[in-house]
Amino acid sequence: MSLSITETVGLVVAVFLLIYYYSVSKFEFWQKRGVKGPKPIPFFGNFKDVFLGRGCVHECFEKAYYDYKDEPVIGLYAGNNPLLVLRDPDLIKDVLIKDFPKFAERTQRPYREVEPLSEHLFRLEAERWKPLRTRLSPVFTSGKLKEMFHLLLECSEHFDRYLEGMIAKGEPIECREISAKFTTDVIGSCAFGIEMNALAAEDSEFRKMGRKVFQTSWKTVIKDRLRDYPFLFKLFGRFFVEMDIANFFTRITKESIDYRIEHNVRRYDFVDSLVDLKQNPDKTGLPEIDDVLLTAQAFVFFAAGFETSSLTISHFLYELAVNQSIQEKVRKEIKNVLQKTNGVVMYDSIKEMKYLDACFQETLRKYPVLVWLSRTALVDYTFSGTKIIIPRGQQVFIPVYAIQMDPEVYPNPQVFDPERFLGDNAKNRHSMFFLPFGDGPRNCIGARFAKNQSKMAIITILSRFKVEVCDKTFKKYDMDKKALFLLQPTHGIYVKMTKLTE
Repeated sequence: MSLSITETVGLVVAVFLLIYYYSVSKFEFWQKRGVKGPKPIPFFGNFKDVFLGRGCVHECFEKAYYDYKDEPVIGLYAGNNPLLVLRDPDLIKDVLIKDFPKFAERTQRPYREVEPLSEHLFRLEAERWKPLRTRLSPVFTSGKLKEMFHLLLECSEHFDRYLEGMIAKGEPIECREISAKFTTDVIGSCAFGIEMNALAAEDSEFRKMGRKVFQTSWKTVIKDRLRDYPFLFKLFGRFFVEMDIANFFTRITKESIDYRIEHNVRRYDFVDSLVDLKQNPDKTGLPEIDDVLLTAQAFVFFAAGFETSSLTISHFLYELAVNQSIQEKVRKEIKNVLQKTNGVVMYDSIKEMKYLDACFQETLRKYPVLVWLSRTALVDYTFSGTKIIIPRGQQVFIPVYAIQMDPEVYPNPQVFDPERFLGDNAKNRHSMFFLPFGDGPRNCIGARFAKNQSKMAIITILSRFKVEVCDKTFKKYDMDKKALFLLQPTHGIYVKMTKLTE
């Protein structure tokens, strides 16, 4: 039986009205709870530019943060999905630290059937995250980092020779590429016991995979948007996942683990922890530990360790090139500290470099690698000092970039000023106004490792080379809008390096 034109039009209108009704069905959610926020529009909520590819999530958070300055929290909608943005630092502290058990999960949960390597520490649900975190944390203690420091020193020597060759060519240096090669070598040596050779090889397999992990494209944008609709993500997400990355890391991790078990090799590094998990799964209390779960931990350690640090090193070098007086002050401190050890960098040498640390923190303040943090409420929750109640399952966001660029917190935020992190300037500031590694039990497990490798790269460069701006140095920083939560530029970060004569 065929439909008449009138019936067809009626059916289309009815379907449209149903979709429209569904898209606006939750638009009174925040109003009923006494939470202020911008007015949403049908189908898009407050994320129209994100859905149309003209903006990014963090810009929506940032706009809400500044438009509602007097509010402790702000209610937004992604489509018709209500999101809560936290503004008050005490409420942020409650979520991340004080009431952490009630917010122990992030918003992006893993789906092994779609993304085989998504079951890692960053995304795992609380039940599996806690025992895994407990077993992997010892790899990142001060004692363990001190034990593997000689490997970091070796990588810095390779880096120094590599830079010498690059500078001899007389061409501008692309900071992200040289930094990524260095961090790839460090991660390979310190965590996996593998000589990556990313510095020597023009295009090593690890470096290729490293580029692909964080490369943004139309496929990554679609994949990230599909995450907002779990049912659709489970159906179609697999078509937008780079399976060659998963296959590569699965192979390399399994080979490393199997080799150590077969030959009884121990290096007391990250892979050793994975070997221990594989051989003693009963000690974790987890229902199952297989090669996929182990590979996911290796993957996130490699991906996070190389990309976050290489971006930070690059931003650090750019700011030193622009601010020559700061560069000279850092170099002077490095030389003064290393005079005590005949020019050799020791583990404790880095701790002595207070101004270097202030510059490192100011780099992360101005260029936080993660522009926002997220948590999911595991119970119905009432925010302290308010009447605002959120239901279990509510997604909560912390706009890190907006906070760290807020002129009321950091005057003249575009100015690179390491003094913000020295003496009383740092002590008198609320701890939740600086969150480059998150905070609380679910902060970045490798924060100390990241600090050491980033600072070692800077020490290696400034000890022997001068960094300056050049014709290819960017005039305006253009943030990649396709990236979901990473701060990365759409362009290269070029500087000029010359050998010091003294």
